[in-house]
Amino acid sequence: QQSELNSFLWTIKRDPPSYFFGTIHVPYTRVWDFIPENSKKAFQQSHIVYFELDLTDPYTISALTSCQLLPQGKNLQDVLPHDIYCRLKRHLEYVKLMMPSWMTPDQRGKGLYADYLFNAIAGNWERKRPVWVMLMVNSLTEADIKSRGVPVLDLYLAQEAERLRKQTGAVEKVEEQCHPLNGLNFSQV
Repeated sequence: QQSELNSFLWTIKRDPPSYFFGTIHVPYTRVWDFIPENSKKAFQQSHIVYFELDLTDPYTISALTSCQLLPQGKNLQDVLPHDIYCRLKRHLEYVKLMMPSWMTPDQRGKGLYADYLFNAIAGNWERKRPVWVMLMVNSLTEADIKSRGVPVLDLYLAQEAERLRKQTGAVEKVEEQCHPLNGLNFSQV
């Protein structure tokens, strides 16, 4: 029952009320049917919506991409143990080989090609910091590939907010997400 679901929605009692909604970084189609009506109604009635990051801003995307890179002149091969680097390289070759069979007819119908998708996800992987490569590898599964092209919940809500002409903003800067992850040492990663 919709009314019995945990909404991840908190109300801040003021006039007018404010709401705090916890999201998850997965394709919105995986969770949309489980988001209770009170959360959807709060979003619809809002005039101003703030997100973790502004995923509709090209600067945000560019800064996220840049923060993932190793310092200039360094490659992943320089920082990973040789055996792990070789296993990673073999795994990415396997994923690239399998990706065409993982894609859906709908994705192909929208003009998505396996090579393009692989490069969009794993391109420049040899220049990325280990923590970001780990996150990338975790997203290179058949299920995740099949849902590519569907925005994550945060991005979907941001796009909806723009479509509905709501005022939007972000509560974090890219650096506030990047620096903690980039500060993890190799054994933590």
